[in-house]
Order: sequence, then structure tokens, then C-alpha cells
Amino acid sequence: MRRQTSTSGINPAGSSRALRLDPLSLPLSFHAHDTRADGGVRRIELHRERVVLHRAVKGMRMAINVRVSDFLGVALRGLDHDAQMLVLAHRDPSLNIPLCVSSDHEEIASAWQMWSDIFALPLLAEGDDREPAARRRRHNAIRARRPKFLVRRRLGNLGNSETVHHDEREIIARD
Repeated sequence: MRRQTSTSGINPAGSSRALRLDPLSLPLSFHAHDTRADGGVRRIELHRERVVLHRAVKGMRMAINVRVSDFLGVALRGLDHDAQMLVLAHRDPSLNIPLCVSSDHEEIASAWQMWSDIFALPLLAEGDDREPAARRRRHNAIRARRPKFLVRRRLGNLGNSETVHHDEREIIARD
């Protein structure tokens, strides 16, 4: 069993080591940067079939369970002129998972292929930006039914229109 420290996954102050997760040692648990979470950190549990994101927002703790098959693929992103990052890309950018950061092109290429093979997801290059996910519709069985007052109401006969008489005076009864 491998020892995991509380700071694995994020670089502590003064550290020069980059993020490198081993795809052959799944399941993994590590911390990653999250701008919207309390303290700016979220805990990620990475399994072969699912990913669990633990974070707290405004004091409310939550755990988000996402299937690996729901991710778009393993994406390669450029950080600066020589460093690159591997990301488990999701349609919702807040669910992206960092996997590896390196400036060695051979290392990042082999890790990119290995993560793709383990998760059975496609390789995505930097230009493969997808549009954000459309809002999910709720499925409601009652939504398609007609309301009761429309069921009781009888439809009029549209084929029988009123007879119109031209050039006749209208007779109005008055008391």
C-alpha cells in the first residue's frame, strides 16, 4: 500500500514538483485546485469506472459522483511555452480533472496514451473544444397529459361557419 500525503496532487509552497498521477495505481485520492470551493481545494477520488469530487462551497459539503464514460476524453492542454497538462475533460469545465503536468514531451505523450487506454476514452488535442452541455430536461410522465378541464371541454364544429348576409340591415330589439 502506498502512502498518500494530504498535499498530494497540489504543489505545496516552495515545491518544484509537478503533478504526476500514476494510471496503473488506481484508485487514487488527491487534492486539486478549485477556485469556487472553500479554501480553493477539492479532493478527488479517481477509480476506473467513476470519479468522486469532494468539495465544500460556502460551508456546504458535497460529493459529486461522475461515471468515467460521461467524460469526453483525455485532453492535452498547453500551459505555457513548454509545459503541458493532461486533463480528463468533461462538458462541464468545472468537472475537469487534472492528471499530469510536465514539460517533457515524451513523458506527456506516453502518459496521454496510457490514461486514454485505461479509461477507454479518446485522445483530445487542444483544438477539440466542445460546446458546454445543454441543460438537462426533466422527464415527467404527467407533463404530456391534457389537463382535466380540456378533456371535459367539447370542441366546436369548425366546418360550420356562420352565414354572412351582405347588404342587409341588422335588427336590434330595444325596450
